[in-house]
Amino acid sequence: MKATVTGGAGFIGSHVVDALLAAGADVVVLDDLSTGHEDNVDPRAELLVASITDGDMVAKAVDSSDLVVHLAASRAVLASVERPLETDRINVGGSLQVLDAARQAGVRRVVSASSSSVYGGADQLPTPETQPANPRSPYAVSKLTAEHYLRVFTELYGLETVSLRFFNVYGPRQRPDSRYAAVIPLFIRAISEDRSPEVHGDGQQSRDFTYIADVIAAVMRAATAPAEQCSGKVYNVAGGGRYTLLDLLDVLEDQIGNRPARRHVEPRAGDVRHSQADIAAARRDLGFDPTVGLADGLARTIEWARQGAPTPRGSS
Repeated sequence: MKATVTGGAGFIGSHVVDALLAAGADVVVLDDLSTGHEDNVDPRAELLVASITDGDMVAKAVDSSDLVVHLAASRAVLASVERPLETDRINVGGSLQVLDAARQAGVRRVVSASSSSVYGGADQLPTPETQPANPRSPYAVSKLTAEHYLRVFTELYGLETVSLRFFNVYGPRQRPDSRYAAVIPLFIRAISEDRSPEVHGDGQQSRDFTYIADVIAAVMRAATAPAEQCSGKVYNVAGGGRYTLLDLLDVLEDQIGNRPARRHVEPRAGDVRHSQADIAAARRDLGFDPTVGLADGLARTIEWARQGAPTPRGSS
């Protein structure tokens, strides 16, 4: 099998590449390296450095592929608030570019990363996929729009598609050295250096944190599940729990052994208050079942951060 991974030099994408190589696939990575890193990519994979908005390079990347795992995106909510047109160009236009190239190349299936942010702070917790979407940021709007494009390409062209709504993914290779870095690597770095972690708002906002190994398991199952069960559909992918940022800090401080004073700052624009997934549909149709709890996942992530080196290929 040949597989193409867009965004395959990034945090989630590089783990997907490792899993596909371990399964015996020939893998092509398409990544512009704007946030991904070449040293994340196993040298057995072919790396094409280009944007998903580059039609010629997208067509080259997906040529003869059986599977496309589409992860490339402008990911940060705050960045989308600041630059909505760029977010739309990459997340909507780029996704459409990938889908159309896959259709023309005869790709069997496209598995695409969506986001829990499409719910916009749902009233029902845990939240099933049937809950109406209410995106509250340009990023969330772009991810929901891409979901609709995947469904339409299944209905109109017969291209098998699966959208996965990821909930707050964390783990090894998630870096803190970005203005838009996720909260867990930022907290780990601050606490490890005995500096005050920065908490947006009161810290009582809650999230369903998902360890990277569980996300990769979901992607691999979405790539192989029978089309009659999953094609054209959307699934939540999450750890199945809900923790506040203050809960998260408590666990990290206990594991690292430092308790610096916390610094509260203004809430971030576009953030939702509470988020938790109902993963019953993914269990039923994909056979997905998360296995790594928060404490265990954080311990693994802290150990990776302490090593100061990339995770060995094929491990999570």
